[in-house]
Amino acid sequence: MINISFPKQLMIWITVVVGLMFALPNGFYGRVETHNDAMAIIDTGVTNDALAADAAQWPSFLPSGLVNLGLDLRGGAHLLVEVQVEDVHASFLEGFWPSVRDALAAERDTVGFVTREDSPPTELRVRISEAAGATRAFEIARSLATPVASFTGAAATNIDVRLNGTLLTITLSDAEMSAMNERTILQTLEIIRRRIDEVGTREPTIQRQGAERILVQVPGVGSANEIIELLGTTAQLTFNPVEGTTGDPDASAGTGNMIVPAQETAGLYYILERRPVVTGEDLQNAQLDFDQNGRPAVAFRFNTSAAREFGDYTLENIGSPFAIVLDNEVISAPTIQSHIPGGSGIITGNFTIEEATNLAVLLRAGALPAELTFLEERTIGPELGADSIAAGQVACIVAGIGILLYMVLSYGLFGVFANIALVINVGLIFGLLSIVGATLTLPGIAGIVLTIGMAVDANVIIFERIREELKTAKGPARAIELGYEKALSSIIDANITTFMTAVILFTMGSGPVSGFAVTLGFGIMTSVFTAIFVTRSLIVIWFSRTRPKTIEV
Repeated sequence: MINISFPKQLMIWITVVVGLMFALPNGFYGRVETHNDAMAIIDTGVTNDALAADAAQWPSFLPSGLVNLGLDLRGGAHLLVEVQVEDVHASFLEGFWPSVRDALAAERDTVGFVTREDSPPTELRVRISEAAGATRAFEIARSLATPVASFTGAAATNIDVRLNGTLLTITLSDAEMSAMNERTILQTLEIIRRRIDEVGTREPTIQRQGAERILVQVPGVGSANEIIELLGTTAQLTFNPVEGTTGDPDASAGTGNMIVPAQETAGLYYILERRPVVTGEDLQNAQLDFDQNGRPAVAFRFNTSAAREFGDYTLENIGSPFAIVLDNEVISAPTIQSHIPGGSGIITGNFTIEEATNLAVLLRAGALPAELTFLEERTIGPELGADSIAAGQVACIVAGIGILLYMVLSYGLFGVFANIALVINVGLIFGLLSIVGATLTLPGIAGIVLTIGMAVDANVIIFERIREELKTAKGPARAIELGYEKALSSIIDANITTFMTAVILFTMGSGPVSGFAVTLGFGIMTSVFTAIFVTRSLIVIWFSRTRPKTIEV
């Protein structure tokens, strides 16, 4: 007598219900997405009636995970950027000059006066006045080199020094350039990922291409320009003391100072101390806020050490202005009214809410180490994605109807059971995709269509085995039981090999191949579950109620 214990029946149908519950939000995609976006904003502490109305579009007690739609289905931005690693090389040599100057100045009696000469960004040229001290100057410059781990494993230093008469030429070594380029690309990747994740985009693709290029694909944005604006700002933030103002950008700033334009006032330039009090690297947090007049602003907080330095500076300079400099522009120059302990403050200006939010995102993510050049930019419209989704839906519907008809015509009532399991199978696939937050692409839809075709294979094997057992004059219950037992090994063997293929495709492939492998792998798991457990459970429930003397498969 075929039978499934009540606890096992309960576990089967609890699994089905839970899987379908997680798949349910995808049937109300727009409403759930609006709910999720509103909840993400509310979780940051911002709330209003509009956000509350958006959040109420989906019950909070139901799952709200969605299958993320890829770039080919939803549209979005496709960018190929190149990292200008030469900027980092030049910045390093610029910062290395004070060390060289101070080291040589300490032995002025031997090397004479030290001056820096014009040179390409990739070189640092230093002239000494005493020819007799050239060798000593060379040794001093060489002593400033530090070890660097090279890819060959050989010992290497970070700089090369050449001596030509009284001229020292300092350049980066090949090992240092390779290591610096690698660090720069990895840091840029991380900062780009942080910036895009901060604005709440769903499943962006950010991956390295070649030595100095990065591919960025962001589904769901209206224009590539939105991402360019987000990534095109290096977000180098500094807090500098103000020495004065001028209307002449070519005026003499004085030793140790620099002239920086004001962002909001044309023709106004600030004379600032070159050395900042603190920098954006010391920020611990930055977020959207509002000033005392209700205008958008950015609230920030420094880490412990920077907070102490900032507090000491404000205590000693009450009544003096200081400048907040972002990407070589003064965005605000407030006057210090009182001691600011704790390292917290607010950046005010003529910001819109969007501008203040983006600035907070940039400051939280950190400054890019080098400038980005956009080599390729494309905006994929949502119309193309809608056409792809429509084509995928048609393919799924046609495949599904064909299989449903075939199973009913071939196996009668048992075919109906298989069809019910097939519908559950598709729902479970979307439930799994929602749980893991996977991205569905056009190849992923192809994987679902293929799964629909493969899903009934196991049922066909089982039903054919039941037919064979019925021919041996066994009773219906025994025939059904033997059919499932003898078909099990064939089902497991066939699906394990296909699942191994899906794992290899996911591991070795990327992009479309990976998306196809994910849906194929999930489809195999759900189809085996529905064929072995769900269909059998339906048959057991039907058989226990009707007790047929004979069955036709």
